[in-house]
Amino acid sequence: MISALNRLVELVEEHLTEEIDVNGWARALGTTEYHLRRMFSSLAGMPLSEYVRRRRMTLAAADVVRGEDELLSIAVRHGYGSTEAFGRAFRAVHGAGPGDVRRDGGPLRAQPQLRFRLTVEGSSPMDTRIVDRPAFRLVGHAARVPLIRRGVNPHIERHVTALPREEHLRLKALGDTEPTGLLQVCDDLDPDGTEGRDLTYLHGVAVSRDTPAPGDLDAVELPAGRWAVFRTAGPHPRALQEAWAATATEWFPANPWRLRPGPSIVTVLERAADFGTATCELWLPVEPA
Repeated sequence: MISALNRLVELVEEHLTEEIDVNGWARALGTTEYHLRRMFSSLAGMPLSEYVRRRRMTLAAADVVRGEDELLSIAVRHGYGSTEAFGRAFRAVHGAGPGDVRRDGGPLRAQPQLRFRLTVEGSSPMDTRIVDRPAFRLVGHAARVPLIRRGVNPHIERHVTALPREEHLRLKALGDTEPTGLLQVCDDLDPDGTEGRDLTYLHGVAVSRDTPAPGDLDAVELPAGRWAVFRTAGPHPRALQEAWAATATEWFPANPWRLRPGPSIVTVLERAADFGTATCELWLPVEPA
């Protein structure tokens, strides 16, 4: 995976002034666009689209400062159809418009070309199992919420606490298959993992495909497939979020699996009364790499 990401960076560099064909590159690299984008954003700390924009604006800044061409020519050269669109992208990266930078020589915020390296971190193995599951269904109460990577997501917290206690009990009684218990489901996640981008969050349970579900509940149908299940324990939600990040930095690069499209599922196995600590399982849909 590390070599594929480094080749992706090289391809971006070779085609910076052209349309970026991530899907075609992923196929050539023997993986999928979904997995490639997810691994890039997890390891680089930014979406691939943002990295491309920063690199384009880094090279464009040199053209702007040299002052040899009109701004429209520079904009078109770097993939923008107007000076207005180019100016917005330029300002978002550098904090100043191209006209100001041409006059003053700055400020400039360069994005270096990335290089990925696999490093060994920690000495504890990740507690993981691979589960082959028939088709099943997730049922519960869904809401659109923004992605927040660190700490408690207040939008999810409000969604869950708004449900009456009786509804939690009803959902628990409906669940009849793995993953067991009340589930925290994130679906329709942007492959780039962009902070603040909306996703679908479902508070619910897993039921067998043939189990009838009440019509007042939202449902997510899941096909048969394999899941990587990571067990975590410690301060909540920090231990869970750290394990989630470690799947990209440690587990996927070292194992012959890749992510496939589908929701991520968290089930809480044990927790303290104040939810300060918890033992959880993180379910991620996978396929052979």
